[in-house]
Amino acid sequence: MRKQKGFSLIELLIVVAIILIIAAIAIPNLLRARIAANESSAVASVRTINTAQISYNSAYPTAGFAASLSVLSGTACTTGTPDSTQACLIDTQLSSGTKSGYSFILSGVSGTPASSYQASGSPLTANTTGVRSFCSVADAVVRYSTAALTSCAGTETPLQ
Repeated sequence: MRKQKGFSLIELLIVVAIILIIAAIAIPNLLRARIAANESSAVASVRTINTAQISYNSAYPTAGFAASLSVLSGTACTTGTPDSTQACLIDTQLSSGTKSGYSFILSGVSGTPASSYQASGSPLTANTTGVRSFCSVADAVVRYSTAALTSCAGTETPLQ
């Protein structure tokens, strides 16, 4: 009688079943970790916008706060001197309005010089790229809500 070399079909099916069980346990944890990373990045981005707005207001007091994210960025960073239309305070990816699965909006800029603003970031795909939306007003406190935000009323839950 000859000895067979290799694995039997049953042994291969058992290995595949074990791999599928491990994947079923690991994939949801991976997705939750990605959502947490995106939310951390969104909070950091809202804080970056706050810092940029405060710096912009200090550098250009006659303008007040910047009216758009593109004003806080600009191409002058590599080609010349920053000014009130291209301040070079945030990166170009954030100024495009999307970063790490979140969409960012700068709104509520009013007055001359502008004395207020609202920065908000909402997940591009709810429950996939993020669960919470984040926002901030001129007091620079980052707040969150489980609903999508297009503006920040200042009544949302402060982030701790």
